[in-house]
Amino acid sequence: MQWEYTLDQLDEIAGSVLEHLSHPIVCFEGSLGAGKTTLIKKICQKLGCEDTANSPTFSLINPYQTSQAKWVYHFDCYRLNTIEEALDFGVDEYLDSGNWCFIEWPELILPLLDQHHYIKIEALQDGKRKLTLK
Repeated sequence: MQWEYTLDQLDEIAGSVLEHLSHPIVCFEGSLGAGKTTLIKKICQKLGCEDTANSPTFSLINPYQTSQAKWVYHFDCYRLNTIEEALDFGVDEYLDSGNWCFIEWPELILPLLDQHHYIKIEALQDGKRKLTLK
């Protein structure tokens, strides 16, 4: 599935993406500034998260609680050097929780993922974004 969109359409795109997700683990690929965190922030709003989603670049993971008392986990694996570092902070427990897990820069931990969706975001020259959901 593919979409092209502007930032003004982000709310609609987040809703469409959620409708097409059948598994709670979602990996996000895209260059710096492509809009991974921005899309995750909008998806979290759609899920009823009470806190505003922010990039977990330095904390590695940000947990958000929804208005239905469920959890959404937002990972940023950019600073991880080894899969052991991910295991040390308990990534497997989060992944096995059954809660939403949104993972930026997932390449290092892909061997830990049995089932997941993969979203690639590309910044186009006209300012639009191209989103591919696998």
